[in-house]
Amino acid sequence: MQYLIVKVFIGLLFSGSVMAKEPDWSEYKKVLAFIEQGEKHATQLALLDYSALKQNGQIEKAYQIIKQFDINQLKSHDEKLAFYINTYNILALKMVLDHWPLESIKDVGSFFSPVWGKPAGMIAGKKLSLDDVEHKIIRPMGEPRIHFAIVCASVSCPDLRSEPYTAAKLNAQLDAQATLFLHNEQKGLLLTGDEVIVSKIFHWFAEDFNKVGGVERFIRRYRPELDKKAKIEADLNYDWSVNGR
Repeated sequence: MQYLIVKVFIGLLFSGSVMAKEPDWSEYKKVLAFIEQGEKHATQLALLDYSALKQNGQIEKAYQIIKQFDINQLKSHDEKLAFYINTYNILALKMVLDHWPLESIKDVGSFFSPVWGKPAGMIAGKKLSLDDVEHKIIRPMGEPRIHFAIVCASVSCPDLRSEPYTAAKLNAQLDAQATLFLHNEQKGLLLTGDEVIVSKIFHWFAEDFNKVGGVERFIRRYRPELDKKAKIEADLNYDWSVNGR
């Protein structure tokens, strides 16, 4: 009997050691507390108080969490996806704050050396750019809704969510982001007569939506009331101004 108790105890100890563990996002939550709903260039969006964040240095604390985290602790698809969505958003904010004040995140780079390819931070001991995180890690995971969760710190980007993404809530969070984006006339979808004009995101990443039946099917999932005969065109103006005052 004593042998069985010891065996069970060792088994529980071992299973606990291999259990997946997501980061403690409390420092990132403090960054997100600087979000306020507002308007910029006639667009309703979640604005970030970059000046206040620059002053208190909170983004560096959030960055250190992802920099030091052992990614081998992430076991499931959703754990990895939630981690890298948060990682992209933290690195994008850090990129802006490291060069604040500026008018657009694109000002950090140039035509020949875009900001997206510049080193943004160290993750798992590797120096990564925003392009690396988005195109080499996140997009290959096969979830098109990430395009409404990763935020490139610009007015026409999806709104920065006021809470970190977590595996337990990821599906609901991504659905909520897609719904919010496609109900914002300045960012996601504008009805003009018999035309439906949507964000250029749907043009830039059209192939990602093929996994769920294509762009139009995806859009109608969140906007089922749209006229079935309406023409959908991805041509909304994209405002790269920073998503802050």
